[in-house]
Amino acid sequence: MTRLTATARAIAAMTAAVALALATSCSPIPSADPTADGGHTIEQDTDMTTTIDIDIDIHGTTFTAQLENNATARTFLNLLPTTLTMDELNGNEKYHYLNSPLPSEPQRVGTIHAGDIMLYGNDCIVVFYQTFRTPYSYTRIGSITDPTQLAAALGSAAASVTFTPGHAA
Repeated sequence: MTRLTATARAIAAMTAAVALALATSCSPIPSADPTADGGHTIEQDTDMTTTIDIDIDIHGTTFTAQLENNATARTFLNLLPTTLTMDELNGNEKYHYLNSPLPSEPQRVGTIHAGDIMLYGNDCIVVFYQTFRTPYSYTRIGSITDPTQLAAALGSAAASVTFTPGHAA
């Protein structure tokens, strides 16, 4: 009986430790310092959700994108700054295969919106510059806040796209 109680206590302690680790591992910043992640722009909104902005430069035109609050976006943020040569596909997107996979949780998104930044599979970054319906599954990384000039900036051929951590407003 004593052995069972000790085992039950050990299991309860391990469960509590795992729950605490999971709860804290999803937080992108370990302190209240807004630059505690190494200088990337992180803002707390009134709902206590974290928003992270990045800058995207395409042939001299800069766009701002807001990243999702997920493991894929956080891992992508850790790759920045980076410049990718993104190839054209279907007259609506640019894509680039990474050298290593990112965490992914693909979902059928139904509609792609101009400015969406997605992960196809676990290693293909896609920037969409047209809105359309799709049966494919993607993991959301973020979206460009004003994609008005995105198609013009990307052009119809491969494009050099530089992603950098955003700057505080």
